[in-house]
Amino acid sequence: MLDRYYLSAEKSSMNALKQEIIRKEYIHAWADQRKLLFMRAESHIRVPRIRFEGEHVKVSVMLSQKLEYAYEPFAFQQSFGVGTRHALTLTKKNGHWHVLREWYSDPLNENPNLISKSDESFPNPQILNYARTSNPNKGKGNYRRDLALAYANKYAGTAWGAGNKNRYNRKYRDYTSLGGDCTNFASQVIGDPIEGGGLPMTSNWRYWFNSGGSHPWVQTDRFRKFLQTSGYARFIASGTFDEIIRPSEKYPYGAIGELKPGDLIAYVLHGEDVDHFGILVGYDDYGYPLVNSHTADRHRVPFDLGWDQHTKYQLIHIRD
Repeated sequence: MLDRYYLSAEKSSMNALKQEIIRKEYIHAWADQRKLLFMRAESHIRVPRIRFEGEHVKVSVMLSQKLEYAYEPFAFQQSFGVGTRHALTLTKKNGHWHVLREWYSDPLNENPNLISKSDESFPNPQILNYARTSNPNKGKGNYRRDLALAYANKYAGTAWGAGNKNRYNRKYRDYTSLGGDCTNFASQVIGDPIEGGGLPMTSNWRYWFNSGGSHPWVQTDRFRKFLQTSGYARFIASGTFDEIIRPSEKYPYGAIGELKPGDLIAYVLHGEDVDHFGILVGYDDYGYPLVNSHTADRHRVPFDLGWDQHTKYQLIHIRD
């Protein structure tokens, strides 16, 4: 069905089509591994820019997508949202518009053959009660957890389900084109003094509203190191998907079960340097941990969707 929107004689067009095919294969392979079914999808677009250049049209598109899934064919459906920014070049052939080339940062662009396997103990609905009753060590931060969660949901950007008319908080600079905005967003969630978690800014980790954020405010690994040394956070565990979901005597619901909504997950692809940050915002009805993030925009997305079996997850509790 997608083929008719692309040009088989154009390599760039075929590359764009291939990305969509891999995306589809990945998301269905992930669902098979997690023993759930995708039931429905819907999309909405916003077109902030169109420019005609001879025979071509260059279009900027903001895509907001909702995906619904269920653990059984007739079970209550869960939903999450993703948001992506697309730069397309369209060309007209035989009276119809076709995609000549396309670029976007795809949160689901992963190899469908490298998905981590899960066992029967995950997800576990009992984690919902455990997350409400667990009380990790308190610290000096005076973290406003409820406000941090509200901030994460309000400013999750283009992702379906986000607030603020699917816009970022305009008080802050958008770092998407400067290496990514995920860390800037995580810092906002825990540190915005008015709407967010309100952790006090320091001389090292801070945002200047007339110029931008410090390196630890906007850079993934610098932010992780700040959390390690500031006393604002406690590192619970680090490991692959299998390692952090596996129940143990110390962690009856896996290490990931020790996180509370408003805590952070750092994603490591290679070596020890952090590549991405997500904010744990809750669980679905079966106890699957869900995250929000920027670059790409996610709203209540299963925490491992878009990552592979080699990804390491660093679980970071923000002290209350």
